[in-house]
Amino acid sequence: MIRTIVQQIKLFSTPGKEFYLFLKSLFGFAPSNLQLYETAVIHRSASRLDSQKNWVNNERLEYLGDAILGAVMAEFLYNRFPNQDEGFLTQMRSKLVNRSFLTELTYQTGLNNYIKSNTNNTLENSHIYGDALEALIGALYLDKGYQVTRQFITKKLLLKYVDLRAIQFINTNYKSQLIEWSQKNKKEINFETTEHHQGDRQPNFISVITIDEKIIGQGKGASKKEAQQNASQRVIETLRQQHPETF
Repeated sequence: MIRTIVQQIKLFSTPGKEFYLFLKSLFGFAPSNLQLYETAVIHRSASRLDSQKNWVNNERLEYLGDAILGAVMAEFLYNRFPNQDEGFLTQMRSKLVNRSFLTELTYQTGLNNYIKSNTNNTLENSHIYGDALEALIGALYLDKGYQVTRQFITKKLLLKYVDLRAIQFINTNYKSQLIEWSQKNKKEINFETTEHHQGDRQPNFISVITIDEKIIGQGKGASKKEAQQNASQRVIETLRQQHPETF
């Protein structure tokens, strides 16, 4: 007990004080291993060397947090919607773990104020905040265990910030919406998606959409599916501005 108090006193004399207090407010309890959470907010572009000369960033914690988040979401939805089938549950989980939704949660919780990055890459920027939230969940799992992490996700995130009823009626399959629009308006639509490599980094994808052989828009993503969805969303926004009567 005395040792814990001494550690906290030392902490309050360090630059980690503000982040520590933020985490304590967010979780509802004090974090034990602050270093884990500090790592969780370091994007690859801001990687730093530790005492062992190893590069430190949040990618491994993100990997872990992604798995934990998916499992908790699946259990939560399974119990919340006992009469819904597997297709409904899968779609709901997809809506709750997509990058744009996780980014929104990052801003709602205030975590965005503590993320460290040094990148101007548009594709990477679109992932930084959602990835950091997943990494934070991974850090919490390592620090406090599964049950505490499960309670944080359900009570501090889902029940506090998420309107499940509204999400049920959100159609986030923009590609499907665009195809339906093209069929309704008798337009020929085409998706051309290419893979791009940058050094030893993971490849990214660029999808270009043409309507009646005219390029209307494009989008990027970490996968072919994501690139097509991002491109479709942009095209739909453009079409709604230019031709609102067709929707």
